[in-house]
Amino acid sequence: MNAIEKTLTMIFGSANERLLKKLWPVVATINALEPEIKQLSDEQLRAKTDEFRARLAERLEGSNELEPAARKLIEQEALNEILPEAFACVREASVRTTGMRHFDVQLIGGMILHSGRIAEMRTGEGKTLVATLPVYLNALLGKGVHVITVNDYLARRDSEWMGRIYKFLGMTVGVIQNDLDDFERQEAYKCDITYGTNNEFGFDYLRDNMKFEISTCVQRGHYYAIVDEVDSILIDEARTPLIISGASDDSTSKYYETNEVIPKLIRDEDYQVDEKQHRATLTESGIEKAERMLGYGNLFDPSNMEVLHCLNQALVAHTLYHLDKNYIIRDGEVVIVDEFTGRIMTGRRWSDGLHQAVEAKEGVKIERETQTLATVTLQNYFRMYQKLGGMTGTAETEAAEFAKIYDLEVATVPTHRSMVRVDHPDVIYRTLEEKWDAVVEEIKELHKKGQPVLVGTVSVENSELISDQLKRAGIKHNVLNAKPENAGREAEIVA
Repeated sequence: MNAIEKTLTMIFGSANERLLKKLWPVVATINALEPEIKQLSDEQLRAKTDEFRARLAERLEGSNELEPAARKLIEQEALNEILPEAFACVREASVRTTGMRHFDVQLIGGMILHSGRIAEMRTGEGKTLVATLPVYLNALLGKGVHVITVNDYLARRDSEWMGRIYKFLGMTVGVIQNDLDDFERQEAYKCDITYGTNNEFGFDYLRDNMKFEISTCVQRGHYYAIVDEVDSILIDEARTPLIISGASDDSTSKYYETNEVIPKLIRDEDYQVDEKQHRATLTESGIEKAERMLGYGNLFDPSNMEVLHCLNQALVAHTLYHLDKNYIIRDGEVVIVDEFTGRIMTGRRWSDGLHQAVEAKEGVKIERETQTLATVTLQNYFRMYQKLGGMTGTAETEAAEFAKIYDLEVATVPTHRSMVRVDHPDVIYRTLEEKWDAVVEEIKELHKKGQPVLVGTVSVENSELISDQLKRAGIKHNVLNAKPENAGREAEIVA
């Protein structure tokens, strides 16, 4: 920040302070409406939804003929006009159904989300409840609001828990789960509010684009979405493409042949691995050795390109993809483990022959290679929404990326009470062994005090390593990882 910027910030406050200054008077208006809203019976409160819809319809009459940008502006203005009343109704409905009353700072968070920004709220400040405010307000337009969570369990939990508020106010709530058929998905998307994970929404979009009739499509548009853990979904996972594949006619025998070659090659002499860039490449000596072992002659000859491709994928499978970290073996099949959530991704396969190379490496039956039929990155999918809001505890650090990629501003919401939690700095150890010993010692100390402890690891292997050490220390614990025997126990273990 240069000297002029610093001086201006001192005089006028930061952009965040100026935004909050504008929003506090609206909070006062919402609070002033509370006694009046409290007087309403359940039926009268429910009738408010129809009243709001009628007022919006009247205000937006004839706006369909306008350009999309002009219509969007009018819609936003119309929603802003009824925002204080709508928020006051949601707050009262929440008190009557869940016993929770939105704090003033949560109203601020709701307004930030409604304005198409990212609300940075500290952990424990009630982001799930905050989302109900803009979700209800925007759902009044009848275009469908999507709430994106990081896993199926949270989507189901939030749709049931917060769904009580929406249903009390006469709105319909749907949830997209992995095992739904097309008809069930269609019904869920027809609801005023639909919960689901980023992957489910993305794959539904891809499947819709492969259908031959509009009537069989499940999604009905991309109006407004609120993304929970927005940094994880829109930044960390955003470049990962979602892919729908179909079987191709290529033979699988070449994967077995090339798989035999890699263990006979020497690292740094015959091939090099760049773990940071997630790349593995053969050197000239490696290619010469492979040509001798395979007996195909020059691997760069156009007729041998397929063999060279299989060889490269075999190298990647052996050097960068590890059992119990990137995948597990279940019922004789290679099943992918999601690197961000640690969950198993049943039915998903790596593309471009990588899955076949891993199957050859593990000595299981190789399924026929697939070809890409449809693909989209999460980044491109979420940019299709007319309006996007997001919530997380850590967005300020990625503010520049959000602004550049999604044109999204980050606003920091103050905490309801002063922060008492201590966020300790990272501790770095010389060796892995020392780190695990220190982790187990820390767990022992906290366990003695009767404090519950949640330990996050990056792989199945690490979770089992810690588990073994805890068993030796005689500390009772549960392990939640991608192993089949732990499937479906998440809610039970966390509870």
